[in-house]
Amino acid sequence: MAAAGVPISARAGQNESRSGPGDITGRLARYMASARDRDLPADAVREAKHRILDTFGAIVSGARMKPGEAAIAFVRTQGGTPEASVLTTNIRTTAINAALANGMCAHADETDDFEPITKAHPGCAVVPAAFAIAEREGRSGTELLRAVVLGYDLCCRFLMALGPDHVRGTHRSAEGTSATFGAVGAAASLARLNEQQMRYALSYAAQQVSGLWSWVRDNEHIEKAFDFGGMGARNGVSAALMVQAGFTGVAEVLDGEHNMIEALSTEPRPEEMVAGLGSRFWVTETAIKTFSVGYPIQAPLDALLTLRRQHGLTADNVERIVARLPSDGAQVVNGRAMPDVNIYYVLAVGLLEGAVSFADSHSFEKMKDPRVTAVMKRVELVGDRALVVPEAPRSGLVEVTLRDGRRVSHFTRHAPGTKENPVSAEGLNEKVRDLMAPVIGSQRTEEVIRRVHAIEQIANVRDFVRSALAEG
Repeated sequence: MAAAGVPISARAGQNESRSGPGDITGRLARYMASARDRDLPADAVREAKHRILDTFGAIVSGARMKPGEAAIAFVRTQGGTPEASVLTTNIRTTAINAALANGMCAHADETDDFEPITKAHPGCAVVPAAFAIAEREGRSGTELLRAVVLGYDLCCRFLMALGPDHVRGTHRSAEGTSATFGAVGAAASLARLNEQQMRYALSYAAQQVSGLWSWVRDNEHIEKAFDFGGMGARNGVSAALMVQAGFTGVAEVLDGEHNMIEALSTEPRPEEMVAGLGSRFWVTETAIKTFSVGYPIQAPLDALLTLRRQHGLTADNVERIVARLPSDGAQVVNGRAMPDVNIYYVLAVGLLEGAVSFADSHSFEKMKDPRVTAVMKRVELVGDRALVVPEAPRSGLVEVTLRDGRRVSHFTRHAPGTKENPVSAEGLNEKVRDLMAPVIGSQRTEEVIRRVHAIEQIANVRDFVRSALAEG
């Protein structure tokens, strides 16, 4: 029986596709379906290779850290059809399980990439999802690369459509919220879904979107690794494979009645989902971290190390360090239990050592060292609203007072690794060597570096993963 006062003609066919200038879901689905055959500009290709390689470094090193070990142990108990590999292990499991484990490994540490405007961490969800499906389906390196680019686009555009500041302002995690959409973009492309199926995959992804900002209270980085990487990678792969298997769903989840963007934002900007598609590639805009610490610490650490070199700063001649950060970033790194997201600890180690190594950034023992705690007491953190500016959302100003009364300061507007201050290919290679060689050895690490930089030559991703990144 028709609902009272609602004409049947207005309700019939409510799940059918429509087209027109406001058809956000359709416009995005059409682009997604064609992206696997679309040539990319040289800068997007280069930067996508860099993000894939950077994420490999994070996954391989993360596999030997507590979040990665927990994910691997969990997935090992799940069994499943041997479709995809959990990197650094002999586990072959379902693509869904592999994406979950590799995603958690990718954010077991703070080495994965970051997008400063949206606060997304695309790589740790997009790349594991892409490799799980590419290995399952036997796709080429070129298809994989194009899928990763698409995933980055969906990840960041989704937050732009919701309003990135609005997301965190309503207690949600920008990282977790966007991860599912990034992952479904990459996974659906490699599953070779058509336009209608892309619509359905978006809807299944939308139903799974989640993520709370409560991760800041996670003391061991395990839930954080799930929130940022594993959850989204798992969700996106699940959505793509369910639709590939014949699941149907809602065709207009981004702009129909009760659509996702209106449901999740009081400041919806749905056109951001398709703004600049095919001309603006978000993979070129993320920041590759040069320090294994939380992103709000990247710029102030660079500023302190610059001052240390320029003025010969030591623990003996420094009286006080004031770090001024954008206020939203200061909240993230203010006195956290985890060493790599505690600015007091990281700056203290930077002053003492002249660098912050991978080992130091994760050392709970060093955080209790009396030499370190003494310097930590001299560090002051200031959340400065004047530094909250769209063009440089993660800057850092460090002011140092010396015991002889002198004051010196340095402002790092854009941390190393940002698009404004990019890391070189060789600089990235060195970072990856430091992360991967202790786990898989120098020879295999060099093979991974060489083959990712020439990813178009990989005929079958399955062969590459199993020869270079997984155990026999």
